[in-house]
Amino acid sequence: MTELVTAEWWSFFFRWLHIIAGVMWIGHLWYFNFTQAPTMPKIPAELKPAIGKYILPEALFWFRWGAMATIVTGLIEAGFLKLYPSVIWLGIGAGTPRITFISFGMWLGLIMWANVWFIIWPNQKKNMGLVEVTPEQKAKAARIAGLTSRVNTMLSIPMLYCMASVHQYM
Repeated sequence: MTELVTAEWWSFFFRWLHIIAGVMWIGHLWYFNFTQAPTMPKIPAELKPAIGKYILPEALFWFRWGAMATIVTGLIEAGFLKLYPSVIWLGIGAGTPRITFISFGMWLGLIMWANVWFIIWPNQKKNMGLVEVTPEQKAKAARIAGLTSRVNTMLSIPMLYCMASVHQYM
């Protein structure tokens, strides 16, 4: 009985960490796309350096590590729920819509996580001047980071739908 209670407690613990990390990640994603990006053209030129020097680096720190924590805690929680290998195959053959929703949500989250770490962050480092590049490369990096961030925003909607739908099939 103690092992069961311990496993259930840890599962609950990682589920909450997963939710908290996800709020951090998606909250920042939506901040970038619904608040910062549309507001930047309205900011006076003399104030814009403060965004790039102070706000953007801090926000990107919590954004990318929120993504990492969301993925890690989600993968751990899937282990506690004994969802492997079903989730790898999108729940095909699992015989339950719950596993299918979890699977699609996980894969969307993994795609979004990869976009953060392998496309958005490397390009934002160029955009912020952490990596030395030409002005043309900087402009291209800003565009790629922005477009990929918008893709993630669009992917976050079905991913959140999958997360919420899971509870209909408990």
